[in-house]
Amino acid sequence: MLRNSHLKKLVQANLRRFAVNELSAPHARAAAVAVAVADEGTGADLSGLPRHAAWSHRAALLLTRRSRALRDHPGQWALPGGCIDAGESAEQAALRELAEEIGLSLGTAAILGRLDDFVTRSGFVITPVVVWAGAARRLVPNPAEVQSIHRVPLAEFRRVDSPILDAVEGSAHRLLRMPIGEDWIAAPTAAILYQFREVCIEGRATRVVDFEQPAFAWK
Repeated sequence: MLRNSHLKKLVQANLRRFAVNELSAPHARAAAVAVAVADEGTGADLSGLPRHAAWSHRAALLLTRRSRALRDHPGQWALPGGCIDAGESAEQAALRELAEEIGLSLGTAAILGRLDDFVTRSGFVITPVVVWAGAARRLVPNPAEVQSIHRVPLAEFRRVDSPILDAVEGSAHRLLRMPIGEDWIAAPTAAILYQFREVCIEGRATRVVDFEQPAFAWK
């Protein structure tokens, strides 16, 4: 059983050993997402997720449901994030998006490291930035972007039926999905969550660049 302080040290150590792949793509826009590790908390909105055995002080990742009013990917599961502004680093963008989307203001000391860049079918190169959010007690969704905020226990990403890999007609690569509760998350978000599990928790240098995304994420 790991306490959250031990979990933080584990994640930091595994990220230090991990050689990040930085990617680029012609005409792609640079974006960053925050993979925020937080306390699961009491009274957290888990949307009916089963409570698997986890650490004695349970930890979770902060995910959102995108606003249904958005033009791109309305209602989908997401990590807080967005485009990197001119002059920003990926880390600065991830922290800014956390504050803008869910009202969570963190300093640079919260940054634990990066995972691999992921090139999306919709024209982005996403840089995942892992941050330590701690208790994160006061989270406020920005209604223009976020429908709801969810603390999903880390144990949910370590289920025996995770990940789900599907063949895709016309593609040499498999579609990756991560189940949560009775729902599932698709790549690119699922690919980032899977690599977080593999690298940060399990200590395995697993790459996810070749996983396919569902057709609805291509736009």
